[in-house]
Amino acid sequence: MMAAQTSPAAMVDVGLGDLSWQAHPEVWTLIVGIVGIGWFVAKVVQPKAIAAGLGPVSRAHKTWFLAAAGSLWVASDWPIHDVAEEYLYFVHMAQHLFISMLIPGMLIKAMPSWLFDLVIPTNSRAWRWLLQGSKPLVAGLLFNGLTSILHWSRVVQLSFDSGAAHYVMHLAIFASGLLMWMPVIGPVKEWRIAPLTQCVYLFLMSVVPTVPSAWLIFAEDVVYKHYGNADRLWGVGVLSDQQLAGVVMKLVGGFFLWGVIVVIFARWARADGRNNEAERNARGAARFAAAKAKSGIVDAETLTYDDVAGEFAKHDPIHEPTV
Repeated sequence: MMAAQTSPAAMVDVGLGDLSWQAHPEVWTLIVGIVGIGWFVAKVVQPKAIAAGLGPVSRAHKTWFLAAAGSLWVASDWPIHDVAEEYLYFVHMAQHLFISMLIPGMLIKAMPSWLFDLVIPTNSRAWRWLLQGSKPLVAGLLFNGLTSILHWSRVVQLSFDSGAAHYVMHLAIFASGLLMWMPVIGPVKEWRIAPLTQCVYLFLMSVVPTVPSAWLIFAEDVVYKHYGNADRLWGVGVLSDQQLAGVVMKLVGGFFLWGVIVVIFARWARADGRNNEAERNARGAARFAAAKAKSGIVDAETLTYDDVAGEFAKHDPIHEPTV
C-alpha cells in the first residue's frame, strides 16, 4: 500500500514549459456537447416555455451555466489535467474540488425550476430516485463516503491504471456533488431544508474531510506510489505534495463551504428581521384600529354620501329669516 520515497538525488526538476501539449478530444467533445445543450435550451426550449406562461432563462442562469462550462473545460483540459494526473497530487485534489463541489453547484444554479420539471417529470421514477438521494442524510453520506473511498491509495492507483475507471470515478463524484447541493440550492424548493439547517448541514460537509486530509498531511511516507516518480514539477517534493493536497482538501474546500454558510446565515438574518418588522407593524396597525373602533372614530376614507345625508337628517333644517 505504501511505496518507498524517491531519493532526492534521483529527482529531476521540471517546469511547466517542459511539458508537451497533449490533445484531449474527449474533453472538447464533452464541452461542445454541454454548450450545445445550453444553446438548445436557450433558443428552442425557452420560447416554448415563455409561451406556456413559464419564466425565461435569466441572465443569472446563463452566467452560472457559462461559468460551469468554462470551469469544467479548464479543470479537465491541458495543462491542469496532465499536471494533476502525472505530477502533482495537490493539483489533482484541486481538480476534484472543482468537479465534485464547485461545478455541480454552478450547474444547479444555472437550471430554472421549470427546466428541471420538464427533464424529470414529477412522480416519475427518476424524480422519486432523486427525491430519496437528495435527502440531507443520504446525500451527505454518499458525498463524503465516496470522497473518502476515492482517496484510498489502491483506488487512486486503479484510476491511473484504467482510463475507464478514471472517468467513472469522476462521473461518480460529480453526481454525488449534485446530490449534495440539492438540499441547499436545488431547483425543487420543497426539497430544500431550512436556512439554519442548511448551515449545520454544510458545516458537517466541511468536517468529514478532516480524516483523509489529516492522513495526507501527517503521512511520513509516500501514500500514492504513482506520484513517487523521479520527475518533480517545480521542485515540489513528494511529501510536500501530499501535505499541500491535504491542505487543499481540508482548508480550501472548508473555507468555501464556510463562506457559503456565512452568506446563507446573513440572508436568513435579513429576511427574519424584515419579517419581524412587518409583524410589529401589523400588530401596531391592529391595535390602532381597535382603539379607533372603541372611541367611535371613523376614517375619512370610509365616509360616504349616505353617511353625510344621514347625519343631516338627524337635525331640524335651518330656516333663514324672512325680510
